Amino acid sequence: MKTTLFSLIAVVVLAAPAFAKDPVEGVWQAPPDAKGQIGHIEIKPCGAMMCGTIIKAYAPNGQEVVTPNVGKRLFWDMSVQGGGNYGDGRVYVPAHRKEYDAKMKLSGNNLKVKGCVGPVCQGQIWKRVK
Repeated sequence: MKTTLFSLIAVVVLAAPAFAKDPVEGVWQAPPDAKGQIGHIEIKPCGAMMCGTIIKAYAPNGQEVVTPNVGKRLFWDMSVQGGGNYGDGRVYVPAHRKEYDAKMKLSGNNLKVKGCVGPVCQGQIWKRVK
């Protein structure tokens, strides 16, 4: 009985990190676009990688708006690289209607998201919503 209980506890303790939430998971706010609209992006696992989907959009006055981009996957296949770094993914930039190589860097409640063509990258800093 003690051996079985000890084995069960050991399995739970050793498995806990595998079920731990990645620090980048949650809802993030992107800065205003060219129209002044703000997007909320939900980041969560998609298999072993991280993905982000636009879940809400807001007009400059703070009113929620319906746009064709709500519900679109913004980035996918981001691998967790450690130290707050994520990479080897792809990002869709609605303003360009194109996909780019992507990487992210988490620092507290800020997430620097970059789209790259070769060595040239452009990015934004997103703020954590929740």
